[in-house]
Amino acid sequence: MLEQRIQQHFIDSADLKYQSAQALSIPIAAAVHAMLACVTSGGKVLACGNGPSAAEAQQFAAFFVAGFERERPELAALALTADSTLLTAGPAGTQDSGPQQFARQVRALGQAGDLLLVLSVSGNDANLLAATEAAHERDMTVVVLSGRTGGQLATVLRETDVLVGVPHDRAARVREVHALVLHCLCDGVDAQLLGEQEIPL
Repeated sequence: MLEQRIQQHFIDSADLKYQSAQALSIPIAAAVHAMLACVTSGGKVLACGNGPSAAEAQQFAAFFVAGFERERPELAALALTADSTLLTAGPAGTQDSGPQQFARQVRALGQAGDLLLVLSVSGNDANLLAATEAAHERDMTVVVLSGRTGGQLATVLRETDVLVGVPHDRAARVREVHALVLHCLCDGVDAQLLGEQEIPL
């Protein structure tokens, strides 16, 4: 019984990835082009998310700076989720950053031409909405990786922003596809910068 349950996880994950390949290829390509425009003009990518998505934001930043699958010059990226002191600092010495924890960093670090990468299964996180609004104040492009509808985040995006909405409602399945999307983004940027090469087995 347990073995069947485990096998079903693999089957469900594979099915969703197969369905998503065609549905998401266009928005993922648009996100690659947005990132490419950002880094080739001297900009940087700021990445954020909550919970497990925070870890994915950090992994993305590591790939972007240190390289994905081949050697290349470093690209500028920063995970806004990495500094625990900053995340928990509030005004006047309080320890409550509230929904502004990422927005403050965007306003402090973001500049026109930079890009904000937001990871959110629901698309309804107040702190990610605030970060998106702060990015727009700085004339930054926003790329959102979310679940099916994109939630409230989808309603505040501009025409120049990109929504990659995984067509599923279960958080575990959405995050599994998010991990693959991040790999596609890193590989796509490398391919555009360095030229195509065969995908390693």
